[in-house]
Amino acid sequence: MKPEDLARPRGDAERVAALYDVHGNLPALEAVLEEIRAAGVDLIVVGGDVVPGPLPRETLARLLALDPPARFIQGNGDRVVVQAMCGVEPASVPEPYRDGIYWAAGEVREYEAVLAGWPKTLRLHVRGLGDVLFCHATPQSDTENFTRRTPEDRLVPVFRDADAALVVCGHTHMQFDRTVGGVRVVNSGSVGMPFGEPGAYWLLLGPGVELRRTRYDLEAAAALVRSTAYPHAEEFAARSVLQPPSEEAMLDVFAAREASTPQQAAVPPGDTEAGK
Repeated sequence: MKPEDLARPRGDAERVAALYDVHGNLPALEAVLEEIRAAGVDLIVVGGDVVPGPLPRETLARLLALDPPARFIQGNGDRVVVQAMCGVEPASVPEPYRDGIYWAAGEVREYEAVLAGWPKTLRLHVRGLGDVLFCHATPQSDTENFTRRTPEDRLVPVFRDADAALVVCGHTHMQFDRTVGGVRVVNSGSVGMPFGEPGAYWLLLGPGVELRRTRYDLEAAAALVRSTAYPHAEEFAARSVLQPPSEEAMLDVFAAREASTPQQAAVPPGDTEAGK
């Protein structure tokens, strides 16, 4: 990421909901939006990875129709869907899951310009918190992995130039709230494809920081997912909705991946077998 990208003009907000990694899980999104309506939120930030998943068109259309409008940043999943629309093979996605990327690209083809136009980062001034930088994975990368276990000394260079009191990220689908070299870094978790207890995870900002988990009708959501033509619908219903892999198991998976290939992309939609 270029230095000027970290210096985007700031906006202002009183109370912000951060929704990351929805992954086409419309029922989870609807449940979160219902809670947001009751929380006095004046702005929603959608932190990327909206469309790779079972209901991409419906999920994206729902978010684009929000009033007041949401603000978006692009995740690596959205990026590879756009690449697939342009005929570029999503080489960063394991081969068994590339058909899901191509399928999602076909479902949202009319939104190509929208998805391609989302920025990599977003800055806001949130009352009670100060300047907040939103990114998908890290300020420099949409694929860099780190978790609550990642040693601080590895992360200090990553966040040294954030120029923000708080950085909000997602990508690894597990919530945490930690400090890295004096910068508070919070992972919003995943709305649609969590690792941990079933539910939809998100973040409420202003004047403090609240890690939220919204319960929803898992059986009905799984049935809807299974009714789609998504190539990995059965696996998504079973492993992303009804019984996600445990957080501890996935922390072990990510720790092993960090040790071998620090820049490896996060687990793609459906690829949760390693968490068993």
